Amino acid sequence: MNDRMTGLDRAGALETLLGDPHDDANPYGYRAVLEADERGEILAEGERMLDGFVLNAEFVPRALGGRLTQADDMVRVLRTLFRRDITLGLGYGVTNFIASAGVWAAGSAEQRRWTADLLLSGGKIAAGYNELAHGNDFTRVELRAVPGDGTVLLNGGKQVVNNLARADAAMFLARTADEAGARSHSHVLVDMRDLSDEQRRYLPRFGTAGVRGCRIGGVEFTDCAVPDGGGVGVVGGVGQAMETVLKAFQVTRGVLPGMAVGGGDAQLRTVLGFALGRRLYGRTVADLPHARSVLTAAYADLLTADCLAMAAARALHVLPAQTSVYTAAAKYLVPKMLQESSHRLATVLGARSYLRDGPHAIFQKVFRDLPAATFGHANSTVCLATIIPQLPQLARKSWGGGAEEAPAELFRFASELPELDFGALEMNARGADGLSAVLRSAARAAAGGPLAALCEAFVAELADLTVRCADLRPKDRTVTAGPEAFALADRFTVVLAAASCLGHWLHDPAPESDGRPPAWLVVGLSRLAARLGRTPAAGTGGAEERAWTELLDRYEDRRAFDLSALRLAG
Repeated sequence: MNDRMTGLDRAGALETLLGDPHDDANPYGYRAVLEADERGEILAEGERMLDGFVLNAEFVPRALGGRLTQADDMVRVLRTLFRRDITLGLGYGVTNFIASAGVWAAGSAEQRRWTADLLLSGGKIAAGYNELAHGNDFTRVELRAVPGDGTVLLNGGKQVVNNLARADAAMFLARTADEAGARSHSHVLVDMRDLSDEQRRYLPRFGTAGVRGCRIGGVEFTDCAVPDGGGVGVVGGVGQAMETVLKAFQVTRGVLPGMAVGGGDAQLRTVLGFALGRRLYGRTVADLPHARSVLTAAYADLLTADCLAMAAARALHVLPAQTSVYTAAAKYLVPKMLQESSHRLATVLGARSYLRDGPHAIFQKVFRDLPAATFGHANSTVCLATIIPQLPQLARKSWGGGAEEAPAELFRFASELPELDFGALEMNARGADGLSAVLRSAARAAAGGPLAALCEAFVAELADLTVRCADLRPKDRTVTAGPEAFALADRFTVVLAAASCLGHWLHDPAPESDGRPPAWLVVGLSRLAARLGRTPAAGTGGAEERAWTELLDRYEDRRAFDLSALRLAG
């Protein structure tokens, strides 16, 4: 792989290796993917191909021999894999990045080198954070780690860890002190290959409805003394795990939503192909107004979600002090939009949306896989709970007009960025929000045009949020907040999605031949406005028809439906 290749170049190279998904003889095609899913296995041929591609290099910083420089480049490459098989994307790759992110954020030079060497040689690292008894509440984990003289003694277990039984190493979040609070937990990196059966016992694998090929299970430790040195052991210092989690998970939350867009692309492509080929009442399903509306809406929503996902990923480089908000917003709203589209598309596919074999069977696999792929280590409630405590300060310091607008580089999605710096990330945005500040510039630029009313709607929504969030009661500024606070955070994520789309339109425009804004943008913003209960702008019917034509053109030209418009194999 040429080091000078961009993320989009690497995505194209991987797409070429994956080949035509509809070729039954293709070992990485849909038929092979579905057969592996029926067996509850990850696609072995796919893993061997990814070994040759050295996919793990996407997760290792370039300074350590990998290809990780830009978070959004990682998104582009993994999205290609998610478009083909979400299980393979998670089971082979993403888990490795979730586990290693804590090392890149807080590990010593020796630990970073050890982890990089393991990944670049094709090894796997599991991420042992959650426990069934406590879910995403990491402050209550029960796995115990007692640091000693050159060792760490582990007792207890983890129950729902992807890849654990076949991992070479694992990063565990463990309790190192009895006291309550943020200083009672530590990261422990363990070489699982060195442990005896007396020290650790793997728990039975869990069967899952989605990502059935992922090996999700647990482990129990009994007086397991692991080395603390030589590249493994406590990462980032005893009692420092929560700070590391809050930074490292900003990055993982910033890349996972964009990867999941690939699954939405696969579903839309499958249903569109069905609708164009299936005839009812003397015409195709695609000719029926309702079906066409559903397909066009899914296309606009996918591009809208991509704008938010890419802005969040690029904010890790451009606005690292503010990404605690943006990546949580993307991790919440993008999966929600994709899953809503999935349900609507199922109504067009009808009974075929349940079939596990045949030409459209990949739809039901993605339908099952998407929730599992996006739930992960930070579910929707956790993401909103991350935003809620920051709402009053955002309202006071930024939304009233005091924020410095996000730079244009945030929205020029094909441009290069400085290398990802975990150390630049902050745990709290401290009231800064340059992304929503773009709305006012967009409103000025759109004055008198087809986007004017939509821009005004989002500016008005932000003004309303300013008043309501500034007055949040103290008890509604914590993770125990009531439904109203969660509703406000939800609305704010929609505003951020609109700002991401409009920022892209302002700073990286791709106008149609007559100078009008892209049709999908008008449709997508209208749909976001409707989410907020604000009347969509009049006259979007023409935009819907133009967006439908663009969707068909991309389908016929075998180009991805996302912002990249990558040419697909087949």
